[in-house]
Amino acid sequence: MIASTPDPPYYAVIFTSIGTDDMQGYERMARHMEELACQQPGFLGVESVRDDMGITVSYWKDEASIRAWKRHVEHQVAQRKGRTDWYARYHVRVARVERDQAGGREVGSPSRSGSHATAR
Repeated sequence: MIASTPDPPYYAVIFTSIGTDDMQGYERMARHMEELACQQPGFLGVESVRDDMGITVSYWKDEASIRAWKRHVEHQVAQRKGRTDWYARYHVRVARVERDQAGGREVGSPSRSGSHATAR
């Protein structure tokens, strides 16, 4: 799913990773972290793909919301587990989104572009 985000500015946390050979429990933890992130103040949305490399982009209202999520107790447990068991390599980047353009077609609908949905 493509996240619906508000008009900029807002922030994106880009997490890329290469997994280890033993990813037992990872999918369950990833789902739980996404559910938990959705409940956090300032959370705007998330997009994620996993194959040989995982890429997850979460969107946040401001840097304070990102810092609060980083300090969340359950998220810290997942971070430790990722560092010790699941990730052969990972990288976290935080960026301020200055521009946002949407386009494309919805299945069964005429073409439309440039629309924004309201943030959560």
